[in-house]
Formats: sequence, C-alpha cells, structure tokens
Amino acid sequence: MEALRQDDPRRFGRFTALARFHEGASAVRYVARDTASGEVALITAARPELAAVPAYRRRFQAEARTAERLAGGWVAPSLDTGEEPETPGDGPEPLWTAAGYVPALPLAEAIGIAGPLDERALRILGAGIAEILSRVHAAGAVLQGLAPGTVLLAADGPRLTAFGPLGAAASAEARPGGQLSVRLGYLTPEQIEGKEVSAASDLFVLGLLLAYAATGTTPFTVGPAEEAARRIAGDEPELDAVPEALRELITNCLAKDPAARPTAGTVAAELALEGAAGLARGDWLPGRLAAAVADQEARVLALEAPEENPETPEKAPAPVSAKAPEPVEDTAAPKPAEGTAAPQPEDARPVDAAALDAPASPVETSVTPAPAGSPATAEPEDARPVDAPAPQEPAAPAAAGDGDIGEDRGTTRFLNTGPRPPQNDRPTTQLSLPPELVAPLGTAPAPVAQPIPPALPVAPVAPQQPGPTYGGPAPYPAAALPAGPAGSGGAGGGPMVSLPLPPAPAPVPDPAASRRTLLTIAAAAVGGLIVGGGSVAALGSGDTAVATDDKPAPKPRRTLPGQPPEPRWIYTHPASESSPLTTAVWRDKLLLVTSESQASAVDLRTGKRLWQRADGAKGQAALAAGADLVFVASPSEFLWLSPKNGKVVHRVRYTDAFADLPGLAVGPLAGSSGPVIWFTGSHTVTVKAPKPKKGKKKGKDKEVVQAHFFAYDIVQRKELWRTPVPAGRAPGTPAYRVVVDRSADVLVRQDAVSLTAAEVKAAKGKGSIRSFDQKTGKLLWTKQYAAASPEAATGGDEDGTLYAAVGKDLQAFETDTTKPLWRVEGSDGSVFGTPLVAGPLVHTTERSRLVGAVERESGRLVWRRSTEVPGTGNAPSLTLSGSEKTLIAADAVQVTAFSAADGERLWKFQDIGSADPKGATVSASYRALAAGKTVVVQRDRAFYAFPVA
Repeated sequence: MEALRQDDPRRFGRFTALARFHEGASAVRYVARDTASGEVALITAARPELAAVPAYRRRFQAEARTAERLAGGWVAPSLDTGEEPETPGDGPEPLWTAAGYVPALPLAEAIGIAGPLDERALRILGAGIAEILSRVHAAGAVLQGLAPGTVLLAADGPRLTAFGPLGAAASAEARPGGQLSVRLGYLTPEQIEGKEVSAASDLFVLGLLLAYAATGTTPFTVGPAEEAARRIAGDEPELDAVPEALRELITNCLAKDPAARPTAGTVAAELALEGAAGLARGDWLPGRLAAAVADQEARVLALEAPEENPETPEKAPAPVSAKAPEPVEDTAAPKPAEGTAAPQPEDARPVDAAALDAPASPVETSVTPAPAGSPATAEPEDARPVDAPAPQEPAAPAAAGDGDIGEDRGTTRFLNTGPRPPQNDRPTTQLSLPPELVAPLGTAPAPVAQPIPPALPVAPVAPQQPGPTYGGPAPYPAAALPAGPAGSGGAGGGPMVSLPLPPAPAPVPDPAASRRTLLTIAAAAVGGLIVGGGSVAALGSGDTAVATDDKPAPKPRRTLPGQPPEPRWIYTHPASESSPLTTAVWRDKLLLVTSESQASAVDLRTGKRLWQRADGAKGQAALAAGADLVFVASPSEFLWLSPKNGKVVHRVRYTDAFADLPGLAVGPLAGSSGPVIWFTGSHTVTVKAPKPKKGKKKGKDKEVVQAHFFAYDIVQRKELWRTPVPAGRAPGTPAYRVVVDRSADVLVRQDAVSLTAAEVKAAKGKGSIRSFDQKTGKLLWTKQYAAASPEAATGGDEDGTLYAAVGKDLQAFETDTTKPLWRVEGSDGSVFGTPLVAGPLVHTTERSRLVGAVERESGRLVWRRSTEVPGTGNAPSLTLSGSEKTLIAADAVQVTAFSAADGERLWKFQDIGSADPKGATVSASYRALAAGKTVVVQRDRAFYAFPVA
C-alpha cells in the first residue's frame, strides 16, 4: 500500500478512501472506510481516461456483475457500486465497485517477501482458485482474470480480485474512435496459434501461476528471447524445482493441447480432496507472510481519513507499507545501455484480449512502443524496487512510456521472475517491444529519450540481510514477432507489431452474461428436486469443491456396456422420518434434504448424515450465503445455518422483514443468481366498502389478495426491491420461475397451475414471459412467443435467445423482439421438455424419450439418442456433470448417462425400489443432482452417488 496521491478521489459513495492498495493497468484499488458504520472496503476504481470509453464501461460493469455472482468463498462479497448517470447529458460518472476488505497480500508480493510456497500452501492456493474456475466454466465461460497481482493470500486462504481481462490487464488504453486496447501479460499456446481461448486456457494460466508460486519463476524463461513463442507453443515446461507430488498435475495444466488439460474440478480434487477451506484450517501461510498480513491489518485499522482537498502532496497521509517484519535483500540493478529500452521476458509480451468493443469499432491487437520523448508513466507503488544498500551506479533512466497507464505489477512479477540477478523495475514497467527487435533490417535503432518519472513516496525500508531474492524481473528481450498491417507507422510514431490473435470482428460475449450463474428453483411436489427444477444447471451458488470420499476411492470395477459404475456410497433416508420434500446440493459439500419435520445434511464425500435441524422443516432450498453459511427458506422465515452442525446462525422472520405486509405467505423460490434470490409472496387485505348513499344499506367489506415479486440479498440479508404483480389462483401466490437472468433484466414465466381462470381465458392458449428490471424490479414488458402455450417448456440464455416448445417442435426466438430464429423438429405425438443451455450447445429432451443436442447459434442437430425406455410421463429432466462432459437424463423409469459431446450412451440405472410393510413398491421418479465428479441420483428415500466424467 501507499499514501493517496493529490489527484486521487477521496470519496466513493459512502466510503472514504484511506490509502492506495494496488495500481493496475486499467484500475486502481483503494482501501476505504464507511465512516458511519466503520466498514472497511476494497474499492476498485476505473482510470478516468478509460472510463470515458463506452466499451470500457460496459466491460468494467460486466466484470463487476461477474464478481457479484461469484461472491462467497474465495471471492469477497460486493458491497456497493458506482451509479450510472440518470441522463446521458450528465456525462460519464466515475466507475467503481466496493468489495469487502480482507487483509491479504498479492501473490507476487508474497513471493518477494518469503520466496516460493511450500507444498501445502500450493495445494490450498491452487484448489481455491480451481474452485472458482469450476464455477465459471460450468456456465460455459472463460475467466481470463488470473495473475499474481489479482490473486491474494489471506490468513484463511486465497482470494481472487479480477473477473475478466480488464482486471488482469498488463496495459489498457483508449484509442481514437472510441476503441479500447487491452493487453494481457501472458500467452497460451492457443493464443500464439491464433485460436480462441477456452476454459482450458484458464487452466494453462493456473499452471503458470502454480509454477511461479512453487519456484519464484515461470517455466518458459530459459532460451533465446526470439524463440519465446516457439517455446510456449512447443517446448516442455521447466518444472524441476516444483515439488514432486505436484509436478505431474502442473505439467498436465501446461499441456499444449487444450483438450489434454484437466478440468478445474479435477485440479481442485487432486490438490485438496477436502476442499481448499478444509486443508487451510490452522496456519497455512509461512510465518513471515502471516506477520505481514497481520501488520497490514493493523495499519489499515490505524488509518485515518485524509483531508478532502490537499493543496500539496505533503498534506497527504503518510505512506503505508505492507512490508514483512523481516525484509528480504534486494540488489542494485544493472542499468540498460543508454538510449535503449530495458529487455523484457518473452512471455511478458502483451497479448491483446479479444475485441471488447462493438464489431463496428474493433479493438486493436497490437503492441506499440512509445514515441521518443514521450513522458514516462508513473509506475505503481508495488512496481518500485525495494531500496537496496547504496548502489555504486546511478539508477537507470526509466523506459519511455507507450501511452499506457502502467503495468499490473502482478503480471510483471509473474512473467519476469527468475533466479537471476534482479533488474530495477523502472526499465521494465512498460510492455513495449525493444526497437531493435522491430526496426527494419539494416537500420540501427534510434536512441530514445527516457525521462525519469517523479518518484513516488516510499515507506522506509530497514537494512536488509543477505538472502535469496524472488519476484524481481528477469532480464531478457521480448521475442520478435512479424510486423503487422500497420508496418512501422503504427500509432505513436513507432513500429507496430501485431500479435497472432483471432480476427477482431468476432465479438466477445459479455462476461457478466456468459459467466453468470443462474440457479433455477422450481416448485416441487413430494420427492421433488428444488435445485434446477426440470433442468438442473451444473453450477451451484457457492464455491465448488469436488465431492469425493475421504478415503482414496477403490478402483472402479470394470463395467459392461450400459452398466452403471459402482456407487461411491448409498444413503437411505430413515423410514422413521417423513419422506423428503426437497433435495439440494450446497457448495458440492453437503446434500441438504428437507422433510415435513426437519432439514438434514449428508456429507457428499462419504454419504453419512451429519446433522438434523427441526428449524429447517419444509425448507425450500440450500444456497451458499457468503463463505460458510447455508441459506434455507422455510414457510415462515429465512434461516442461515452452519454447515458444520446445522445451528441457526441468523434468522429473519417474514413478519419482521416484511412488517408492512402482515400475514405474508412466501411462495416457491423463483430462482437465484449469486447472493440474490427471487420469490413471490402474497397477503390478504381488507377493502372497506364505500360509504352508502343516503337511504342505502352499507355494502360488505371485501378481502383482496395482493401479490408481489421480490428480490432479496441473502448475504447482506436485506430486501433489494419488490414490485406488485397479479395474484395467482387461490390461495393467491403466483408461482414464478426464472427463465434467464440477464445483465439488465430478469425474465420469468408463471407456472400454468397458478394462473387464474381469467388469466387463462385472456391468454387464449399462449404463455407469457415477463421482464423485470434488475435494479428496481419495475415490470418492463410482457411478451408471447408464437404459439408457445402456458405449459410449454421454456429456457433462455444471457445472449438474448429464448427457447420454447411450440407444438411438437423446439423453437428459438430473439428475446426482445420475439423474432423466430430457428426450429428443431420433434417427434410426432411428443413435446419437448425444458432445454439445458451449456456453452455452444442446447441440450434437448422430449417426452418420446429422445435426448439430444443442437447448436445454440443455428439449431443444427448435433446428436439425438433414445433412453430406450417406454415413453410415458413427462420428458426426462436433464443435468450436466460439473465438467459438462456427461449428460444425465432422469425420468420415472430410469437414469441414463450420455456423453454430452456426441451422445454416446454410457450407462443406465434402475433400482427396484423398496417395498413398504404393506407390500407397495416405490414408484417415484428419479432425480439427479450434479456435484463435481459425482452425480447423486435420488428415488424417494434412496440416494446413490455415482462417479462421472
């Protein structure tokens, strides 16, 4: 940390800035405090010159929404955000978000203080990040937010602070015409080959991150710089210094073929079977890092709000250092030759993120050295070298700026570290290619003027003791790349080099849309499944830790084709208790079962029941509320339970939370996204009869049902908004289901069984979708889609497509215009069930027992297979495994597992049921819940945990 600068903002809504925490390429993070409540927050504030670019604002806000939806576990909960101006004429407002402050050190700073992490700490770090990635990838998205500057080490485990390319950018700048240039500080083999990034790209960077944390250097540093791209794309990584127990896993993460890399769930399971939180119990940080974290916390608590408008820099608060009690020695850096920029590591070459603007104004994918004589950019505080004993040579001049705001120290340290003499950070702060690598053949590079930027305030550093140094840049030049279309006349007056990336016109999906978690919750009958309803998303609302047994799992028996694998465990709900009402998975750790009498938790690793709690009787859901609480909605109150013993930690009765709605009856939860749940409720009011005319008899008072649609934050435990809606069929609470949660609105449909007779008549056989504003709850519109009936299965995606069963076919529509896009023909005499959207595919299910997949964009049939059981009852419900490789279809007769990619039937499962004392046979439908590498199959009281890919 460092003191605030003269031009730093002092206020962010209710928060007052106290100190700078970290400076990145696209934003600055501040430690701030709410003076009224004393709450401390970490503010991420966009750079003003970038915030004026519409493409940047959209991306910043989208990444903020992604952070909100990932809140909990290793992601700090969102506390507040800057508001958009009410009218365009008000001009751009400052962009910022506030998250809960947790005392922690950036990984790069931690390595610089104490050197590489030990094996246990590496496992906790890797498992925690992999748990976050598994949640992102389950939604068919890519994070692109990993770097040592975005990963923090706290006393209880790691934290992630960036949720897209902006957060992890090595440089970002606004270009003429409203364009935005964002460059990342790492390369993956697929990016070098010009291919699109995928979930596997995040795993490659996770491998780099773990290798760096294990060794203090990156695994592709040895060799000529001009061959850097070839080494990343073709050479094996140097991992000899990585602990042997982790070497194979990290090697697999760094596989050149994305298909050969493990999934995030696999990495999490192999690193920490009990989950990162379980392995991190007790002290997990080395003593020096633990002391540095404690020192930072004490310093933050002691900070006082600075003066609002300091006239001189001297009036700013004193610098705040996050140094460790035992400083590490640094050595004087050799200065580069006069007139040349300092060499860079080959894998620190900026990689342009895919276009962040609209197709009409693509983002340039280029690296441009700064013109001679341009003022250097002030470097972030944590890019400044630690004071060394008095050097014999004067400090080298700073490299000329390239127009960027400054480099994310985490990315620089990540890719510029090594067991070689450290250089001064100043020459390597800019991520521009040295002129000698891009100058025309036969010409010598011209000297570049390199003015020294003004020094930033630095906290005093005690004399250092001899010892190893980690985290310093490694001096070697960047790899030469072929000149791009701009030739030597690129922006800035210097030569331009284009990176081999996918064509710019291909737009990048909104990360807040493609990465959004939507947990749909449907009303369930006895034995029903709350999480997912008819189609279960593979992503829970909390952190993901793969559910496996405590003991090493026995080698699976060899199975015959179609035969199910051996269950990991079987759990039978006690016959002495009432039958299960709802079943849900909590953070891939607990199976929560509610009944008429109680809620109980089963350990997903072992299948053993851990606790029972009567307060949770008739509960509706088990969602992750923050880091370590189980949220359950009961008929009369909201409960927050301890996952360890079921103890009630918080309780909010409806009579207290909604005191202005006496007698409120809360209906089924409509859906959930991150910490936000949506539900309906109704209460009865008495409408007085009008005063009669003279001589007339007074009429009777009327009892009228009033209904509302609510949004509620289960982390902050407060109502966000409510909006009046038409009452449903008696007793009056309409049953809504969230179809899709988009950035601006949430789309819902009402279950046909709760429609009133008048509504059914007015609909004329057509169903409706309602759009409610995300922030205010205001009803925006109500639309009908072709001849889709009120009972028609409906699904949607965040990109603006709605899928609905129309007659015997499945049809796709533009959500906002109702324009038909494509149609998939179904079987004669059958109807489609609820589709399941996953990545580029839409998985389909029909009442005729046909299960398949079509391309999301075109509707082209990819595969279609039968479950080979009698076609009775509803269409099978669909569930995807955590890796999205296995598709589970469950109906009243059996459970069938398919390969999600090509439809190969993997296995089938049926159980004969258990006869009750009178001889009746259980005939309840099967249900399936995904939990990492496990799928839990339920049939009434019996639960089977099957391993899946």
